Amino acid sequence: MSAPKAKLALEHDRRVARVTLAAPTANILDRTMMADLASVLDQLDPCRSLACIVFSAQGPHFSYGASVKEHLPEKISDTLSALHNLLRRMVELPAPTIAAVRGQCLGGGFELVLACDLILAEETARLGSPEIKLAVFPPAATALLPLRIGVSRAADMVLTGTAWTGKAAADSGLVARTAPEGALEATLVRWLEDDFLPCSPAALRHTAHAIRRPIRHSLTENLAELERRYLDKLMAEPDATEGIRAFLEKRRPRWSQKGEAA
Repeated sequence: MSAPKAKLALEHDRRVARVTLAAPTANILDRTMMADLASVLDQLDPCRSLACIVFSAQGPHFSYGASVKEHLPEKISDTLSALHNLLRRMVELPAPTIAAVRGQCLGGGFELVLACDLILAEETARLGSPEIKLAVFPPAATALLPLRIGVSRAADMVLTGTAWTGKAAADSGLVARTAPEGALEATLVRWLEDDFLPCSPAALRHTAHAIRRPIRHSLTENLAELERRYLDKLMAEPDATEGIRAFLEKRRPRWSQKGEAA
């Protein structure tokens, strides 16, 4: 069956479900797309015949990230809540999840990918959390990256805002498989056919649930604390709003010289 959404597409053949971000070129993860994703997860939750759920995107890029406009003070609380609830739902899905990534995969789009069990990326893809450059931080990435690549590498990524290529992310252990540029779909299909479709759906479901335990704990326990710090502490700093407004106004930010106590 096929159930297109405003900014999303779902294909489902009972063994593999394909969830596709469908707002190219940037595939911005705004509140409309997050609502569409939540609706799709509701549809997938009762499916017990699935061998895998794949998250991918139309166009040359996976996602430039969440909507910057929706990070302004009057909108950020609802935006963070919607994104974090979505990620918590993803780790309860009834089958292994794979993110298939090409092009830019940044910010909130990268956090969506981090909530998947496995990442397949083209070698030339760019994955990262550039939020520091806007004077904010990525709560979900700070909760999940240390589990996936260790504290030191996670700190390097979020404190510098540097994006890694798919190849570099594979070298760090973050990306499970890589594909040459232009070969993402062929590599994905071969991986599904070789390693997922031959397996018992029940075994895959229970194993995915088991291996997600540390990530599930971090999303249910640690992320709530990080969200509070973002809303109560970070958003009290003038630089947070200045960074967002400067980006939207396409100008250099004017940072304050001091901040509140940590």
